[in-house]
Amino acid sequence: MYELVRKALFALDPERVHHLSIDAIGAAERLGLMSLFAKSIPDDPVELMGLTLPNPVGLAAGLDKNAQAFNGLGALGFGFVEVGTVTPRPQPGNPQPRLFRLTEAEAIINRMGFNNLGVDYLLERVKHRRYSGVLGINVGKNFDTPVEKAADDYCLCMEKVYAHADYITANVSSPNTKGLRDLQFGDSLNQLLAALKEKQNALAEEHDRYVPLAVKIAPDMEDEALEQVAKSFLEHGIDGVIATNTTVDKSSVAGMEHGAEEGGLSGRPLTARSTEVIRKLSSELNGRIPIIGVGGIFDGDSAADKIRAGATAVQIYSGFIYRGPAVIREAAEAIAKLHQGRAVAK
Repeated sequence: MYELVRKALFALDPERVHHLSIDAIGAAERLGLMSLFAKSIPDDPVELMGLTLPNPVGLAAGLDKNAQAFNGLGALGFGFVEVGTVTPRPQPGNPQPRLFRLTEAEAIINRMGFNNLGVDYLLERVKHRRYSGVLGINVGKNFDTPVEKAADDYCLCMEKVYAHADYITANVSSPNTKGLRDLQFGDSLNQLLAALKEKQNALAEEHDRYVPLAVKIAPDMEDEALEQVAKSFLEHGIDGVIATNTTVDKSSVAGMEHGAEEGGLSGRPLTARSTEVIRKLSSELNGRIPIIGVGGIFDGDSAADKIRAGATAVQIYSGFIYRGPAVIREAAEAIAKLHQGRAVAK
């Protein structure tokens, strides 16, 4: 059924389809129609950052930036849903066109630029939560905030969403906001993490509730940089790592229509690299910080591979666009089978 729907949707402009789909999913949930599209998902509870996920398959940030459809998306069977990236002030993002399908490669290139309606709008949406799974809120900086003052934006967003988030993610790895990825390295990273942890601890005391903090990283780091990032996360007590964001390496789609577009590449071409980053991070972190694996998950095997590489849970984005709700069940079933096999082996 989804293949027929996808054929019609893919005949339209990608960004227009995105907005139409978000509106439709939100409306369907409000009308109680999501059961028509949801797949049966195996119960496979997983502990992540002190939270219990009903199953370890989540929706990555970026699809529902403004929390307009998270209730409906959650009803499709995701064990956790991450909304955002949201910034302190509304911003339009980069000029259009800025979203491109590479159907031949089952990939997407985007240079959206954190287009969103601002944290106050998102906050009003998440107050009307009906989704019973785990809700993450992904935060970033406004495009015109200097990198050296980025922590102010992250901390402001954290303060506003803290009471309504099950976990918060700091996005320091989008390639579409100038200078943002500089926050992943050296003193810039350490200063940001120190500020985030200070704010997190203050908010935990204020609210008498500890909300875990994750950081989302890029797939384009060399091994030495990954080692340094892992050390910084351990030093500052970060609760989780999301690996990975989109890649700026377009070599896998060279010569294809839209293959040379600027922006971040996601989808099948990212599968192997994101898994390798997870494997490297897992080796460095040695189980002390959990990893959420994301990048090129299109079926059960690619989801299970992320778990074998060291991830505790996974997130899907492009695979959901190309395959629809079926990929949620396939991923959940494959991971549940892997967990069962490990339990028997013990």
